[in-house]
Amino acid sequence: MTKNILIAGATGKTGRILTQEILDQGHSVTALVRDGSDTSQLPKATKLRQADLTDLQAGVCDGADVVIFAAGSGGSTGPEMTDKVDRDGAMRLVDLAKDAGAERFVMLSSVGADQSDPSGDLAHYLKAKHDADEHLKASGMTYAILRPVALTDDGRSSDVIVGSEVDKSAMASRADVAHVLAMAATTGQYDGAAVDMQSA
Repeated sequence: MTKNILIAGATGKTGRILTQEILDQGHSVTALVRDGSDTSQLPKATKLRQADLTDLQAGVCDGADVVIFAAGSGGSTGPEMTDKVDRDGAMRLVDLAKDAGAERFVMLSSVGADQSDPSGDLAHYLKAKHDADEHLKASGMTYAILRPVALTDDGRSSDVIVGSEVDKSAMASRADVAHVLAMAATTGQYDGAAVDMQSA
């Protein structure tokens, strides 16, 4: 059955691969895009819906069967934007997806986001991701949370490792991450789970 899948973060490196993969499966993709976003590299079949993750309006998830949060404030922004996008934007999108009656929400998180009080250089970012993940878990929605290790721009690998066997110092290609996100969105394979992943 064809699903209508809404993606926040579709114009990012991982998001573009994810969009193509879902379209290749025969589903419909709507990309949430900011005014002025470069959409030139999105597949032609992608529908666009204008929205800003720092100020999401009611109704942005209407018509979506599945919502995927694959966005990020980016490594060059400060803590304030991390909170606005990675925490508050994600949490608001969860609420709006629930309001719209979406059947599933898939969250692209990060390895280490399972900690409620992370430390180190990425502590602020991981805390924001943790808070968003916990909000999703508590929402009552069917969810899947994917927590990849450090990302590379490599293509698909021969296999992926998901779950407790993941080496947290390993790498995950964006193509593999996109593949697992697409599986989570369209098959329900990871429903109710928050899992680490790496490329094998």
